[in-house]
Amino acid sequence: MRILIVDDDISSGAAVAEFIEEQLGHQISLCHNGEEALRLMQTEDYRMVISDMRMPGISGLELLKRIKSTQEGKAIEVVIMTGFGDMETSIEALRGGAYDYLLKPVNIEELAILIERVAENIRLKTENRDLKENFEREITSVKKDEAERIHYYETTIREITSVGKIGVFSDAMRGVVRMAEQFHEDRSVPVLIEGETGTGKEVMARLVHFGQESDTLKPFISINCSAISPTLFESELFGYADGAFTGAKKEGKPGKLELAQGGTLFLDEIGEMPLDMQPKLLRVLQQKEMYRVGGSQAIELDVRIICATNRNLKEMVSEKTFRSDLYYRLNTGRLYIPALKERKEAILSFSQIFLDQYAKKRGRKFKFISKDAQSILKDYDWPGNIRELKNTIERATLLYNDIELKPEHIRFLQAEDEEIAAGDQPLIPGRIILPENELHIEQLELEIVRKALKKFDNNKSKTAEYLGITRSALRSRMNKL
Repeated sequence: MRILIVDDDISSGAAVAEFIEEQLGHQISLCHNGEEALRLMQTEDYRMVISDMRMPGISGLELLKRIKSTQEGKAIEVVIMTGFGDMETSIEALRGGAYDYLLKPVNIEELAILIERVAENIRLKTENRDLKENFEREITSVKKDEAERIHYYETTIREITSVGKIGVFSDAMRGVVRMAEQFHEDRSVPVLIEGETGTGKEVMARLVHFGQESDTLKPFISINCSAISPTLFESELFGYADGAFTGAKKEGKPGKLELAQGGTLFLDEIGEMPLDMQPKLLRVLQQKEMYRVGGSQAIELDVRIICATNRNLKEMVSEKTFRSDLYYRLNTGRLYIPALKERKEAILSFSQIFLDQYAKKRGRKFKFISKDAQSILKDYDWPGNIRELKNTIERATLLYNDIELKPEHIRFLQAEDEEIAAGDQPLIPGRIILPENELHIEQLELEIVRKALKKFDNNKSKTAEYLGITRSALRSRMNKL
């Protein structure tokens, strides 16, 4: 996409232009006043203009009016850069046809997301226009099909615009988001979310519950099935009645299903649910009612069930470690979140967002990702997916402070031995060397747990024994991971 940047602040305009061209891959022209911008637009075909509001000569608002006054200009998306003091003028710009505005100094994350939305918007509008032209010519033979496709593209434009903070940088994830929105509209459909660890299954579960624009106050109750003892699972899920067992509260206690009334119960790691509990969950899905442990009164339920797993439930059904009837009931509404290695086009977008986020949080100077570092990030397979990518960028901003993220900041990703990066040494008591900058001990502990789990192929008993902690203590740290 060709983008024209208009800013009388030479350094500011150059920084924005460099980021868009090098990090986002768009073609950029840069000028420093409105008159020059209008001349360039007579010779070049720009799809987007990013203009400062206050400039000598032709202001950003006047430039917007001149662009939108022409037939060609109506198809150009104009974004205004403005300070806090110009908010009233910014509102006037939006009324005059501006696509959006950015506050100065420009936030890199907001700029990247905004340009992504504009590019997607332009692409879909172009396809929508072509479809409408074809529709007029072929209405007698393909009326129904073309109408459905036009509706699809119009709907997609609205959905992409309202995605917000969810990272949707690939066609695959756009499809997942669209399907999640459809499931949001029908609370009667149970939803099964499948995907590797760290792909964002709980984020997608919350999208199914809340929708993209909903301000619902209905409860979203979450349970991690791998973190609950099998002996406590039933009372945790269903609650218990008065006197159900020794030590029970006199008035009984509601379970997570009751707490989720009118909203959603999210069962994470459903593959870890004990076999004897699975028919009881199936009954809840079919009958829409439950009994507390030790209770005799049926409780009607109005609860949406969303489950997530990083295991292959179909294989578990074949191995008879998961009930087939429950699997097929949960699989009514299925969302598969592809691994990050299957959507590599999203890696750099996520990386830049995380870099900006943690640089701001820790007061670091990081702004850009060097081309060599980009290559490392794109070539790595990311077995921990988005969570691992996020932790990698956080680690780099914790240990270093530079304008650019460079290969030496993330060199551990290229190590031949994935467990011990080049130059690193095992943790040996009495020979530990602390970094010069601040050290977050909890982050270090969680990284030790993660690597120990990988060392023993996620065998929790061996990992706990290796670390010298109990399985329950290991589960607690895994929840944090």
